[in-house]
Amino acid sequence: MFNRILFGFFSFFSTFVLSALGAPPYAMRISCGARQNVYTPPTNTLWYKDFAYTGGIPANATRPSFITPPLSTLRYFPLSEGPENCYIIHRVPTGHYSVRMFFGLVDDPNFDNEPLFDISVENTLIYSLSTGWSSSDNEQVFAEALVFLIDGTASLCFHSTGHGDPAVLSIEILQVDDKAYNFGPLFGQGTILRTVKRLSCGAGKPKFDEDYSGNQWGGDRFWNPVKTFGQGSDKAISTESSINKASASPNFYPKALYQTALVSTDTEPDLTYTMDVEPNSNYSIWLHFAEIDSLVTGARQRVFDILINSDIAFKAIDVVGMSGGINTALVLNTTVAVNGRTLTITLRAANGNHAIISAIEVFQIIVAEAKTLPNEVSALQSLKSALELPHRFGWNGDPCVPQQHPWSGADCHFDSSKSKWFIDGLGLDNQGLRGFLPADISRLAHLQSINFSGNSIHGAIPSLLGTISGLEILDLSHNFFNGSIPESLGQLSLLQILNLNSNKLSGKVPAALGGMLLHRASFNFTDNAGLCGIPGLPTCGPHLSAGAKVGIGFASCIILLLAVVCSMCWWKRRQNILRTQKLAAREAPYAKARTNFSRDVQMTIHHPRIASENGPSLLS
Repeated sequence: MFNRILFGFFSFFSTFVLSALGAPPYAMRISCGARQNVYTPPTNTLWYKDFAYTGGIPANATRPSFITPPLSTLRYFPLSEGPENCYIIHRVPTGHYSVRMFFGLVDDPNFDNEPLFDISVENTLIYSLSTGWSSSDNEQVFAEALVFLIDGTASLCFHSTGHGDPAVLSIEILQVDDKAYNFGPLFGQGTILRTVKRLSCGAGKPKFDEDYSGNQWGGDRFWNPVKTFGQGSDKAISTESSINKASASPNFYPKALYQTALVSTDTEPDLTYTMDVEPNSNYSIWLHFAEIDSLVTGARQRVFDILINSDIAFKAIDVVGMSGGINTALVLNTTVAVNGRTLTITLRAANGNHAIISAIEVFQIIVAEAKTLPNEVSALQSLKSALELPHRFGWNGDPCVPQQHPWSGADCHFDSSKSKWFIDGLGLDNQGLRGFLPADISRLAHLQSINFSGNSIHGAIPSLLGTISGLEILDLSHNFFNGSIPESLGQLSLLQILNLNSNKLSGKVPAALGGMLLHRASFNFTDNAGLCGIPGLPTCGPHLSAGAKVGIGFASCIILLLAVVCSMCWWKRRQNILRTQKLAAREAPYAKARTNFSRDVQMTIHHPRIASENGPSLLS
């Protein structure tokens, strides 16, 4: 935690130093669908070739508005690629950013010319395109938000609503000052400011900060011109004089923004602007003033109140007195809660005075969504790859947020103690899955239910499934799982339903699982030809471990080898004996004669010696 705080401090400090020294902020511009880098006139702005997308198809583009960057390609996301598709941009320095996406139309008559879809930034829904966006005012062709990026990445996702294919023409990620648009205590990493309206009052044509030669730390904002609030209640004025205190930290507004203004008239002393907004939301309102009317030369000559939805937000505004002089910028900010669908800003002059205003900015304050535990997101991505999940599932971005667009097949639950989402159920039955079940599924430690039945998943059942202690339902039936049932499944003390039927499993059902059947658990092991060991399955023979089976096999091979060797030796010896007997039979008559002759000779030679040795003869 300390390292993260320290890193954040140095990041903020470096941003502050860079902005103070005038060093350029981080800027990333992507020309979606482009195969090479693009430079656009008149500023020769660099747009990088398309990268970091999770899906989609590049195509030629039609620009719906003249303020759209002059780019000729886009990337669109057909539903067959999944309902959620994202750009995940890495190595983005920690900081505060203006993120903007321009939308385009696919240049093909066979496509719906106006797709409707949702846009999220950092997994928080910020905008929904409505019918007519491509032909309405200029601010509808893009979505923009101010957001803190703290983990080195920027995630921008496009969510299909079933009305055409989402299409994005360009993406801009532009660093701004860390304190830019600080609207009060809620400002920071927990909130996102979505741009609703930016008006340059009294101006003649739309301009970006870049057109105004504004400071790069302003983020290149777009200013839509408004020449009148209507009904002849105002007049436009302008000046060539330089404006003081405009391009100052932290917002760095262009000086030219304050060189035009709208002023109320004698016939209608009030200036009133009304706009449509999302109901039940908080809005940050920024009002810009500079006294450029030559008829006003000092303080207290122009005083007016500011009302928002009929409530006084600022009282007795004296632009010259509060800014410090004429031709000097003044910026006021307030936050209001709006219950209805309209926001009305009224500048009410008093005592015959006229009201004046240079520019208006309105932001919707959006509470940033809490994200899913990173370890579980990583586990789901591993599961997506191993199970060969069809493209139509998508599974891009965050599985649980925005809450309007969770991943199909993943059930989410919010942990308020950690302010994180986690996955407590997976339902991917009958979805044509063809891969294997990876051991990484055990990292989804909060799972209570798994249903992968009716697919073509093969391979072994991971033994690490037994570490998901809260698992209550495990249905892997009607697949091609093989091998034995892991003993670890017996550790799942909360398991109530276990369906492993119609697979290719073999071996003995773990005894612990058999014991659970006595506690009203519902298990199904049928249609596995090699399983045994519980009622309803064949009786198992003597249980041998894998090592014992290997040992027996090895010993059997040795015995067989010895038997073969002994047999060969016996056969060889037998052949030798038979050969000897045959030879002896042929030579027998000659051998007998030689034997008798030898015996006679021996008796003749030895007989006298025997007589003499026995003493004198009785006859002598």
